[in-house]
Amino acid sequence: MIRFTLYSRGYCHLCDDLLAALNALQTDAIRFAVDVIDVDADPALVERFDELVPVLFGDPSQPELCHYFLDEAAVRGYLATFDVLI
Repeated sequence: MIRFTLYSRGYCHLCDDLLAALNALQTDAIRFAVDVIDVDADPALVERFDELVPVLFGDPSQPELCHYFLDEAAVRGYLATFDVLI
């Protein structure tokens, strides 16, 4: 299954907006999972991402796809690596 990782905060409206925009890209043919990680639960994540949240990764070992707002082109590019076209 295709997965995304979203570093987020519970009280962050940008985080909610980015998650909603990402989920809106799902269709019957294109399904993916989103692991939402609360940065405030881990001091190391706060140090790494603090003011950047929300931060979206496809593969966490690769550079981020976007932060603050959904970069639809970057997400489409990531999905294309799975031969998924949206």
